[in-house]
Amino acid sequence: MEHREMAMLPDKRIALVAHDNKKLDLVGWARFNRDLLAHHELYATGTTGEMLERELGFKVNRLQSGPLGGDQQVGAMIVNDQINFLIFFWDPLEPMPHDPDVKALLRMAAVWNIPIACNRASADFMISSPLMDGEYVRLIPDYGSHQGRSIPGLQSSATSDPRTVNEI
Repeated sequence: MEHREMAMLPDKRIALVAHDNKKLDLVGWARFNRDLLAHHELYATGTTGEMLERELGFKVNRLQSGPLGGDQQVGAMIVNDQINFLIFFWDPLEPMPHDPDVKALLRMAAVWNIPIACNRASADFMISSPLMDGEYVRLIPDYGSHQGRSIPGLQSSATSDPRTVNEI
């Protein structure tokens, strides 16, 4: 598959997400890394955003709560190149009623080659990387062939059936 390049500027747009049992862990991590996070643009879902803003003392762009669509908002922002980095402290031991949204969010980060930290150790390694505060050229798969693919049966049925879609 071909790739295209997309530059990430030194000031990253970071999404911070945490399940209920991991919110205090994420807030503690953010407090410890406050100076490293201060010049980046932060986004967070629901209560997590409120807690982070109060703890850090600077603006955090707050989205909806995860179960109310916040995870999907972050996923859409990744697709639209509005998020460069995802820190998602998820709870692997607790079933989530919005688990499909969580999987979709992680899938979007993987599809668009966004760095993901899912726990404190991976977040520590990534936030302290020299790549974090510099420009980084990210390779994104070129999905042009997927987007332009022909779907078997779609064109033949559309041309052979004289009825409109509304009539079918």
